[in-house]
Amino acid sequence: MRIEEKEAFIHRVAEEHVLERNEKIMWSLHAVKKLRSEGYRKMHIEESLKKCTIIEDYTMEGRLLPGCLTLGYFDSEPVHVVVAIDRDWDRIFIITVYKPSADRWSDDWKKRKI
Repeated sequence: MRIEEKEAFIHRVAEEHVLERNEKIMWSLHAVKKLRSEGYRKMHIEESLKKCTIIEDYTMEGRLLPGCLTLGYFDSEPVHVVVAIDRDWDRIFIITVYKPSADRWSDDWKKRKI
């Protein structure tokens, strides 16, 4: 799956996701814990995924599903979300969520500092 296809899939799934009616976004326990520690709510992350950009594409090595790191925004604040894509069931899994820090990321939040 190409990056453009992954990005379009994430956008579409996030748009179609409706709690208790058409749930397409699944959350790992780790992601829920990070969500709380970072001060986010699920709706913040789900909203950011509708227009996110993939900044790192992960290989399938050691993974059951294709994954990527996305950059999205909620209330103009950047958020990084690691997403796994499940095309067979037309859904995504949120693996982890965090606020990128200026000491580890470039000014545009898209590249890791070495």
